[in-house]
Amino acid sequence: MTLSTRSLNRRRCSLLALVLLAGCATTPGGKHEAGAPPPGATYVEAGWSALPPVSDADLQAGFAAWRAGCERLKNDAAWAAPCAAATTVGTTPAQIRHFLQNTFDVVALRSAGNRAEGLITGYYEPIYPGSLTRTARAAVPVYGVPDDLVVVQLDSVYPELKGKRLRGRLDGRVLKPYDDAGSIARNGARAPVLAWLTDPMDLQLLQIQGSGRIRLDDGTQVRMAYAEQNGHPYKPIGRWLVAQGELTQDEVSMEAIRAWAKRHPARVPEMLRSNPSYVFFVRNPDSPEGPRGSLNVPLTAGYSVAVDRSVVPLGSLLWLDTTRPDGAALVRPVAAQDTGGAITGEVRADLYWGTGDAAGDLAGHMKQQGRIWMLWPKGKPLPKP
Repeated sequence: MTLSTRSLNRRRCSLLALVLLAGCATTPGGKHEAGAPPPGATYVEAGWSALPPVSDADLQAGFAAWRAGCERLKNDAAWAAPCAAATTVGTTPAQIRHFLQNTFDVVALRSAGNRAEGLITGYYEPIYPGSLTRTARAAVPVYGVPDDLVVVQLDSVYPELKGKRLRGRLDGRVLKPYDDAGSIARNGARAPVLAWLTDPMDLQLLQIQGSGRIRLDDGTQVRMAYAEQNGHPYKPIGRWLVAQGELTQDEVSMEAIRAWAKRHPARVPEMLRSNPSYVFFVRNPDSPEGPRGSLNVPLTAGYSVAVDRSVVPLGSLLWLDTTRPDGAALVRPVAAQDTGGAITGEVRADLYWGTGDAAGDLAGHMKQQGRIWMLWPKGKPLPKP
């Protein structure tokens, strides 16, 4: 939902319980700003007083995460000037607040029905055991981009299809759909094998997260980052288990699905075929930095989010008001630096929590309501959703 994520268009979806069950439909909420926006409005003007207060530490960290992404926005019509100016801003909270208030307008995001609240989930970078060569234990391939995969950027011809891509394979002069996940699992792909995992469930979850690390027997790690996707829609495997009567909707979680897979190993291929989407990766060396999202900058744990880029342009600075899984307030500026195949909707964000099991626990329980404001450069036209 990455690493996006992207990264997974990338990436990259997270909240495993949610993604494994129901995709990412925006959840209705009830809070509204003062004043009634026109029906169907996505962006609603709001003053700085509309923003909930944040701590100095969160302000500094969120601003630093956004400014780190500016290296990819130097030629962007909306962001080039703010990013250039940001390089001269000091690190004190007062300096950051002065810069933000003099550079940006505040725009509240609204979903259908003028709803101010939406769904905030989380994702992370998992670590799975594996090998760079096939072994008796590690026999699940992680594929790079196939030689015969064709990707067409539709908005290069049809601007109204912003962010939309068509993927397939040429059959003569006709572009036909690429193989679905079940076909790839049975027949392989015309693609390099980057590594081998020990469990097909690890591969499925790696594809959902959009990025991850593979821990080799000698203790070293290699990183897998989202490179491409087969063009088929993502369908949650948790939803298939519910339809089969194997789990109830309330029971669906990463742990429950893994437990089911261990009890029914012969049915795991059938379950995985229910999701036709398939993600291809690129291999990167290990690094202390976060994985790179769709903006191609390292993600910052707790301050980078995946968004629907048809609503929020990559690189945007957002103000997030939500809660942690334990109910504690989580209010901070965050940087829109990733995307995810299941991250769709106006008031929708997937918060990157970091690497490893602790981050995975937070991500796996993150299913919160929240509000989002976009800090948009003064004098620049708003994007057209």
